[in-house]
Amino acid sequence: MSDIEIARAANKKPIQEVGAKLDIPSEHLLPYGHDKAKVSADYIASVRDRPDGHLILVTAVNPTPAGEGKTTTTVGLGDGLNAIGKRAAICIREASLGPCFGMKGGAAGGGYAQVVPMEDMNLHFTGDFHAITSAHNLLAAMLDNHIYWGNEQDIDIRRVALRRVMDMNDRALRQIVASLGGVANGFPREAGFDITVASEVMAILCLATDLADLQRRLGAIIVAYRRDRTPVYARDIKADGAMTVLLKDAMQPNLVQTLENNPAFVHGGPFANIAHGCNSVMATTTALKVADYVVTEAGFGADLGAEKFFDIKCRKAGLSPEAVVIVATVRAMKMNGGVAKDDLGTENVEAVRAGCDNLGRHIENVKQFGVPAVVAINHFVTDTDAEVQAVMDYVESHGSRAILCRHWAEGSAGITDLANHVVEMVEGGGAQFAPLYSDDMPLFEKIETVARRIYRADEVLADARIRDQLKQWEAQGYGDLPVCMAKTQYSFTTDPTRRGAPTGHSVPVREVRLSAGAGFVVVICGEIMTMPGLPKVPSAEAIGLNDAGEIEGLF
Repeated sequence: MSDIEIARAANKKPIQEVGAKLDIPSEHLLPYGHDKAKVSADYIASVRDRPDGHLILVTAVNPTPAGEGKTTTTVGLGDGLNAIGKRAAICIREASLGPCFGMKGGAAGGGYAQVVPMEDMNLHFTGDFHAITSAHNLLAAMLDNHIYWGNEQDIDIRRVALRRVMDMNDRALRQIVASLGGVANGFPREAGFDITVASEVMAILCLATDLADLQRRLGAIIVAYRRDRTPVYARDIKADGAMTVLLKDAMQPNLVQTLENNPAFVHGGPFANIAHGCNSVMATTTALKVADYVVTEAGFGADLGAEKFFDIKCRKAGLSPEAVVIVATVRAMKMNGGVAKDDLGTENVEAVRAGCDNLGRHIENVKQFGVPAVVAINHFVTDTDAEVQAVMDYVESHGSRAILCRHWAEGSAGITDLANHVVEMVEGGGAQFAPLYSDDMPLFEKIETVARRIYRADEVLADARIRDQLKQWEAQGYGDLPVCMAKTQYSFTTDPTRRGAPTGHSVPVREVRLSAGAGFVVVICGEIMTMPGLPKVPSAEAIGLNDAGEIEGLF
């Protein structure tokens, strides 16, 4: 059966029963239909003083067209932990409509390791992304309106930093000219759109700890610069209060369930290259108060997602992960070993061994943060025993363990070995988590630290303009911020075609951006797209309603 057919056949429980597994009273679940709800702000505040459960991160090798199954493994591990008697919850990001109708399809897991209701999760869900889009575009409208009605802040309209957003892939809107049509429409200027998941408002919602912190961060968004080059903040044009009002409900985490009726918090969804690629701090910290084990994931491979999870999210939220699961597939190892996608079904043990260098690099990198790692081999039916054994042998030679997982086909029964091993890792108490760099390290040295220790680059290339900008931000009091490296997800380098574990390369920094509200400096390396386009054959072409009025084509 397809993913959507499996999801539709699910025996879902009322969301109040799912919340009861975590002892969340039904009056603190704000229902959106029968199978999803928001957890109330009052309840979240009431559990803040409880001790934390154990936090496990699921990350992966660099993504390939063969697919790795990170979310599927996150869901499967949460079900597996519950199956062996642990009180576990999962925390994942919400799906963006852009990728859903573009290339990726859905983002709710797959096979028998899914979160449901799958159709809702992949479409409008509880409206969080629409609220973020509206809050962001309200700020943009108020900025242009401020300029139109006299420009009290002396904004240089050549230096407006804020673009508009929409939750759809639309290359035609990447670069536009706004305010055409005469005096009544304002001052014509170059502008553009980003996808909603690239909005700083999205990153802020996912890092804020409560509504007061949310408003403070929203007010700190830099929207433009004055003629004297000083920044203009959202609070300067009095937009932060109304934006907070629009986001009041969106700040509350969403509770849904897995196919096995276990609790899943699905909340937020920042880009994993231009932003930090993790679900919300609110969801994660709440889950840690009500569950003994919390399984969460970070976007793309460990060089982007895990590094930002550790250096940005954990640093800012005071989180201490105790174990890391690195998802790999035999197919991905073959692609890293030089095998074409069309040939992945043919056994090739040598290519598997050659491609394992990418996996080995990620294992070494994760260990640099003081957290023990295990490899989950996400099983595909085309995998042979010899290929799986080659991965296991390689991982063992790197001082870790690889466990074959069949959760896609078997649900929790196919991943209990991994669940038991994760419990052993956590109860063994071997984690001594620490971020890669200190807050007081200069910004450029933070960039160099990530480039050298995670990407294994020889040098960072940045011209005087970029270095001077970083020094200026340090002088303005932003030097203690972490850096958010924006580069291709497909390689340790900035060249998406260089697979494996390359060394001897350089990291060119094209641009730096200050996300003062989110609380990090974005470092753009190579070509990064903040408004994707649709592929030649978008997923949307196959999505529709069948004769029974059911959605088809989501995956």
